[in-house]
Amino acid sequence: MDALITAAARFLAAGDALGALRRVALRDDPPALALRGIAMAQLGEHARARELLREAAKAFGPREAVSRARCVVAEAEVALAMRDFGEPPRALLQAAEVLAAHDDRVNALQARLIAARRLVLLGRLDEAARALPAIDLSTYPPLPAALAGLAEAELALRSLRIRDARLALMQASAAAHRAGVPALIAETEDLRALIDRPAARRIDAGAEQSLRLDEVEVLLASPTLVIDACRRAIRGEGLAVDLARRPVLFLLARVLAEAWPGDVDRQTLILRVFRTRHPDETHRARLRVELGRLRALIEPVAAIDATTRGYALRVDEGRAVTMLAPPIDGESAALQALLADGAAWSTSALALAMGASQRTVQRALAELEADGRVRALGQARARRWLAPPMTGGLTGIATILLLPAWPPAG
Repeated sequence: MDALITAAARFLAAGDALGALRRVALRDDPPALALRGIAMAQLGEHARARELLREAAKAFGPREAVSRARCVVAEAEVALAMRDFGEPPRALLQAAEVLAAHDDRVNALQARLIAARRLVLLGRLDEAARALPAIDLSTYPPLPAALAGLAEAELALRSLRIRDARLALMQASAAAHRAGVPALIAETEDLRALIDRPAARRIDAGAEQSLRLDEVEVLLASPTLVIDACRRAIRGEGLAVDLARRPVLFLLARVLAEAWPGDVDRQTLILRVFRTRHPDETHRARLRVELGRLRALIEPVAAIDATTRGYALRVDEGRAVTMLAPPIDGESAALQALLADGAAWSTSALALAMGASQRTVQRALAELEADGRVRALGQARARRWLAPPMTGGLTGIATILLLPAWPPAG
């Protein structure tokens, strides 16, 4: 490898993309193409970066398997930044195996971290936990150690393991400062600040209280029966019921929880849950059926009793019922939470992360665009969606609890 290629690689490792381009911008040999692609990615020109990295991978000869694998890893990282989840990670994992077999453990680690972060973004937290490599960060250079710490922190935050997240961020911050890459230092600081922002609202008898992520973790581990409107679930000591795909049952639980320890009349339940002002016997029969289903799900820790005018939620003595509400209200809160990371998402990537159809996501995006809460860039297949910085009463909040999880939380 010649001196210019070596110098460009050193500039890229230090986060100086322009310094690297000054040395290889006019060259079209495979190593220079790869370095130009990485530099363009650091400058935010992701589409051009992918083109250059693909050209480099094709240009490397059959005896240069390690170089081709490194290009595959770099392209996968660009795809992650573009929120492009269309291609399966099979090629990335094969590249990781090639790199590990040739003792390039740093790039092999990078490949596995990209695969794990992809799963975290898609909300597949159990799969991400299995994919995240268990390593001793002290044996790696500062840059990959910082990236590994960030990946661990992201997974811990999404899984509501706040103590683990703080520890991982502490290690990532120390490694980022040793690496001396400003963008990486800023990312660790932003994630650390997120932990101390309000993430949800606790509602008891109409009174609201803002909760941070660590306070939410404590609440969900307590004996309190929590109707979790952030992730549409019911949680309590020994109980975790996901209702993300059963909106009628969740609405029933929410209305009953809002009235606890009182009851709710049948007319109000039908109005809130079935959204009709003129109920008939079919609505009353359906209400009884849905209440029976909900009663069976929460039977270990709670009951639903019939009263003279309606129904009431009952729990054992010493146990309370509370509502956990999101910091952003509305049907599109999860979509806004995904877009809050500042990246440009495609409709297909949003649909994949939401676990919804593209048509459903397109309708929601059209409504958000009409309200000025998102904007579109590009046309047709190249269209990407961005959310402007949160303003007004939404500044300084954490949207972690609104991010979809697959399988859904609970």
